[in-house]
Parts: sequence; structure tokens; C-alpha cells
Amino acid sequence: MKILQIEDYFHPDAGYQVNILSKYLVKAGHEVVIFAAEMDKVPDNLTVFFGKTDIEQKDRDYEKKFNVKIERFPLIGYVSNRYIYTKQIFKRIKELHPDVLFVHGNDSYIGIRILMRPKSWGCPVISDSHMLKMATVSKLHGAFRFFYRTFVTPKIVKNRITVIRTQDDNYVKECLGIPLEQCPYIPLGSDVLLFHKDSDVRQSFRKENNIPENAFVVVYAGKLDPAKGVDLLIEAIKEKIEIREVEFIIVGNAQGTLSDKIEKQFLESKNRVIRFPTQKYNDLAKYYQASDIAVFPKQCSLSFYDVQACGLPVISEDNNINLERNSHNNGICFPCNRADCFREAIIKMALLDRNEYTKMSDNSINYILKFFNYEDTAKRYIEELMKTAQLVDNYR
Repeated sequence: MKILQIEDYFHPDAGYQVNILSKYLVKAGHEVVIFAAEMDKVPDNLTVFFGKTDIEQKDRDYEKKFNVKIERFPLIGYVSNRYIYTKQIFKRIKELHPDVLFVHGNDSYIGIRILMRPKSWGCPVISDSHMLKMATVSKLHGAFRFFYRTFVTPKIVKNRITVIRTQDDNYVKECLGIPLEQCPYIPLGSDVLLFHKDSDVRQSFRKENNIPENAFVVVYAGKLDPAKGVDLLIEAIKEKIEIREVEFIIVGNAQGTLSDKIEKQFLESKNRVIRFPTQKYNDLAKYYQASDIAVFPKQCSLSFYDVQACGLPVISEDNNINLERNSHNNGICFPCNRADCFREAIIKMALLDRNEYTKMSDNSINYILKFFNYEDTAKRYIEELMKTAQLVDNYR
């Protein structure tokens, strides 16, 4: 199949769904093209973590490495967290004439445009949803949901368009009115060829960074902003943890004026904090392989799958997604916005009996291999893409 994927924000160095899925689709013998927005008009707060420089060369490197074609399109602007394209991208969709059009983000601007006119593109359409009920922050979400249920959902239902749920959450049904029969749940996962336990990497990384072999190392990798709980993390590790030698690896960047304040607070921690900037997705594994547990102070993260694949039990806030994720003796949750409870959870994990810790570590790996190996995830995506491609007669 020739598969066209549309992803508003695509960066070759990131580890988002489209980055990983695309290479597995090619590996399975399919032709893959990615349409994405130009970088120039994307707000700095979205690009600060991976940058805008040399994006054309990075695109070409990604194409060469994974045999995936990338095309970027101009924007009129960026309004209310949505990328507003010129007509060029719509014209190019028709010119490319793929076997199936996979638009990532059923509630994005371009997702809505495509789903409202599914028979205008000359090929079957499929989409997905990454939204959770708990992630809704816009004051206009009620108006948006009314608009979507009234004008977009009827088109999705009438044309039997599949909207894949990437999280085990009923947002698409409860908030957008899309029948769950059209919304299969296919969880994201980890590329276990890249993320796995490696004692040699652990040893060499610790030696290079003067981390004692018997130290208990806690890793956080991600955006350093309030939405991800950086304030909770700073508060939780401010005072010395005395029970044993505990060290922290913090991987990520903060933005703007917040950056200096955050870096100063990390320096003031009475525990050892080893700082690294945001890393390319393919370079992240060693930070996990050198650590003992991973923490996610707020929300839920795709990195969960990768750290677990490396054998790291997880500490995360007790929202509905994380409660399920950590329900396999592979991690623990703490009450939302409670830095004291977050700290207690870290201490609890550091005090675990070695045998109990090993069980949790093994459970983490087995959980991923059984349910979230991206090799298996990609097969399920391919099944849905092929089902959609077979509906070609409906789009003539």
C-alpha cells in the first residue's frame, strides 16, 4: 500500500507515534509518505525541545535511514493550538493519490477539514485520537465538542471512518459522540529493539558520570514545564534523601524565562542532580538503562513504554490511565499534586528489598513484551489500514 500520513508537528529527532510507526510500516513492505507543517511558523514553545535548525537536512537523513518520504507545507498561521494550512496541502493530497490517507489527530484543523469532506480526496480515510478527558484545558471545549458532534461526527459515522484510540479512554464516545464500534483501541508501545535492559550500558554510563554502582538512580526525561509537573519534581527532591545514596538524572529543556529559575532550583537540591538537555529519541535508551526507576510527576507519557521496556518501575500520578498502567506490580501511583506523597513514593521504591525490586523490574519488561511491543502494535495498525484501503469503492 501507499500510505499517506498527515502529522502537523513532525520532527525527525522525536519519538512520537508517527516517527516509530512509519519505519515499521516500511519494514512490512509498504510505501510511506509523511505530510507535515513547515517549521518557521510553529511557535517556539513547541519547537524549543528539539529545535528548528537544520530541519531540512534532518528530514533527508530520516528519509535515507528509514526509506520514508517527508513533504512539508506552508502555514497561514497557528491559531488556538491548531495549524492552519494553505490550500497547497489539499491539492497535493489529491495529486499523490495514496491507497489510504491516515490523518493523525481527528480533532486537528486538517483532521476536521479532511473528515468533513472524506470523498474529496480520492482515497479512503482513517484517523486517530490522542485526546483524554482529563487533558481538556480550553475554556471553549464545550463549544468545540458541540460543533464536532453536530458537523463532523455525522460524516465519520456515515462514511464508516475508523478513528483509532491510542489511549484506553472513552473521550471519542462521551465527548465527540463517535460510536466505539468505529474506534478500536490500539495502544502505543515501545521499540524494544532500541529500548531494553543492558547491563554493559548501565555500567559504562555510570562510570562516565561518576555514579556509584550501588546508587539508586531516578530518571525523569521530558519537558520541564508546570504541565508536566516540574514544580512537583523540584519540591520532592529539594531535601536530602538520607535512607541510601539516591541520585537523579534529569533529561530535558525548559523554555524562556522559566529555564533559569528551574536550573537554579535543581542546583539547590541537596541530592545530586545530573542534568542533560533534550535528547534525540534514538539516544534516550542509555539514560534509562543506567537508572533504577523512572518518574512522571504529572499527566501520562509515551515514555512510560520505553522506560518499562528497559526494566524501570514507574512512579506517576494517580489518574485513570496511570492507575491501570501501574496495576501489574510494575510501578506505583501517588495522589495528584502532592509533592510530599511523590517524595514518599521515591523513598519507598529506594527501600525495596532487592528481590521485590527485581520482580517489579521483570514485570515492567514482561508487561511491554506482552502488550506494548511496537512490532505487534504496528501489525494491528496495518490491519486497520488495510481494512480502510478496501473501502475504496465508497470514495469513488
